[in-house]
Amino acid sequence: MTDPAAAVSDEASPDSPPKAPSSGRVLSGNRPTGPLHLGNYVGAVKNWVDLQDEFECLFMVADWHALTSDYADSSHLAEYSRGMMLDWIGAGLDPEKSVLFIQSQVKEHAELALLLGMFTPIPWLERTPSFKDMQAQMKDKELNTHGFLGYPVLQAADIILYKADVVPVGEDQLAHLELCREIVRRVHHFTGVAIFPEPKPKLSRVPKLLGTDGRKMSKSWNNCVYLSDTAEGVWAKVKEMVTDPARVRRTDPGTPEICSVFSYHKIFTADESDEIATDCRSAAIGCVDCKKRLAASIGGLLDPMRERRAAFDAKPEALDEIIDDGNTRARKVACETMGELREVLHLPA
Repeated sequence: MTDPAAAVSDEASPDSPPKAPSSGRVLSGNRPTGPLHLGNYVGAVKNWVDLQDEFECLFMVADWHALTSDYADSSHLAEYSRGMMLDWIGAGLDPEKSVLFIQSQVKEHAELALLLGMFTPIPWLERTPSFKDMQAQMKDKELNTHGFLGYPVLQAADIILYKADVVPVGEDQLAHLELCREIVRRVHHFTGVAIFPEPKPKLSRVPKLLGTDGRKMSKSWNNCVYLSDTAEGVWAKVKEMVTDPARVRRTDPGTPEICSVFSYHKIFTADESDEIATDCRSAAIGCVDCKKRLAASIGGLLDPMRERRAAFDAKPEALDEIIDDGNTRARKVACETMGELREVLHLPA
């Protein structure tokens, strides 16, 4: 879909629920902390695009989650949220198939997180693997806050508010989803009513994508290739990538297994990766030529993304319509769920 004017069809009207294939409902999202990079794409968004035809999908710009670590400066939050929507649409998320919405525009997320917090024991949160890990990684930020400790409760609320059956996760995120399931079981135990499904993981075998400097791809380390990068920008980053340090001269044979560039070829030039590895070992191809092939391959992936993104970026009213429609459709489902929970908890409707 490239025509912004045709972004929202009659079939996906604000009064209609999300499209409902037979496999169940999916909820996932990203924190808007800056533009999406290739690691985000291969690790999550590409999988979401594939899920659209199989599941009823809701994808959330998790702006409240961004505040759990970036509360000290939220000046770019609106800009990043809008940019994330553009990146999603560019990457292939289709608002005619999926509900694309902004978390903070559906206030029921906060209400459900508050209510779940009444049931959730503090030790459950303190044992969450990411709690201490992220504090160690982000020593420049004060993360000893109620909001950061309660991040998993808000995450659980995000999922069960829409009665999601399936959550796409990597293996490192299974602990978070299991905590969500424990919270659901605890609510059901005390209320005596099974309101929410226990969401199941849909494991994605995420390929590890290094940054351009050989470390983990991270915005904070400025080593990312972004989905919105121009062809010139991609080449500027690829040509600086780390290769086999033992290959000093063009005629030296290489070892592709320790080359960051080759790790990209296995993902983005998979059909040619065996040939590239053979040519590298025999010195039939040099590092510069190898990088040019990689840049061309990444460019072939990003070109249509940039085209779709630019089409909506040029017509902001079309993006506004998608966001408003997604917020409305998500809110409709959320209100129904909260109505059920308020009745079970004997709260006023």
